[in-house]
Amino acid sequence: MDIEQKQAEIIDQLVKRASTCKPEALGPLIIEATSHPSLFAFSEILALPTVAQLQGTTDSVYLDVLRLFAHGTWGDYKCNASRIPQLSPDQILKLKQLTVLTLAESNKVLPYDTLMVELDVTNVRQLEDFLINECMYAGIVRGKLDQLKRCFEVPFAAGRDLRPGQLGNMLDTLSNWLNTSENLLISIQDKIKWADNMSEMDKKHRKEAEEGVEEVKKSLSMKGDVDIRGNKEMFGEPSGVMDYEEDGIRPKRRRHPVTR
Repeated sequence: MDIEQKQAEIIDQLVKRASTCKPEALGPLIIEATSHPSLFAFSEILALPTVAQLQGTTDSVYLDVLRLFAHGTWGDYKCNASRIPQLSPDQILKLKQLTVLTLAESNKVLPYDTLMVELDVTNVRQLEDFLINECMYAGIVRGKLDQLKRCFEVPFAAGRDLRPGQLGNMLDTLSNWLNTSENLLISIQDKIKWADNMSEMDKKHRKEAEEGVEEVKKSLSMKGDVDIRGNKEMFGEPSGVMDYEEDGIRPKRRRHPVTR
C-alpha cells in the first residue's frame, strides 16, 4: 500500500472519530493524530466543526497544536513553545519531517547548513541519518545526498496542507501559467501558418522553375531540329540525280556465259 492510500485511510478513521467525540476527548485524539508515523496531512481534521469549537476554550491549545502540524515547522514551534504543550518525541520527529517538506516546496537543492539550522542537528552524520531513515525510507521524499557539495537534492517531496492564503497564490500562479501557455500556443500557431505559407510558395516557385526548364528544353529541341534541316539542305547530295547521271555515262558490263 502506498503512502497516499495509507494516509487517506488513517485520515478517514480519525475524521469519523473526531466528528462524533465530545470536546474533552478531542485533545487526546489530536495528540494521536500528530504523533502517527504515517500521517502528514491534517486539514481534514482541522476543518471539522467539532474541532473549530475548541477555539476560546481551555482546550484551545490543542487547536494550536493541530494548526502547527498542518502549516508550521520546527522553527515555528521553538518560537511559540511557551504557549504550546510540550511535544512528545514522536511529535518532534513528525514536525521535523514536515519541516523538510516545507523546505523542499521552494527549493529542490537543500544545503546541509540550512537543514542543520532548521532541524537543530549538530553534525552531518546525524543529519544524513535523519534524511535517510526518517524521510526517504518513510516515503515522504526522494532524493540524493551529495557529501562533496554538502547538499540534499530533492526531485520529489510529498505535499503539505495548504496554508491560509496559499490557495489564492496558487490560483494566481496557475492563471499566469495559463495565460503564458495561451500566448505560446498562439505564437506556435502563427509560426505553423507562416511555415505552411512558405511551403506553398516554395512549391509554387519550384513548379514555375520546372515549367521554365521544360520550356527551355522544348525551345532547344525545336532549334536543334531547325539547324539539322538547314544543314541537310546546305550540304546534302541530291543522290537520285547523281546516280542517274552516273548510271547514264557509265558503261554497263555484259556477263559472258560460263562454259562448264
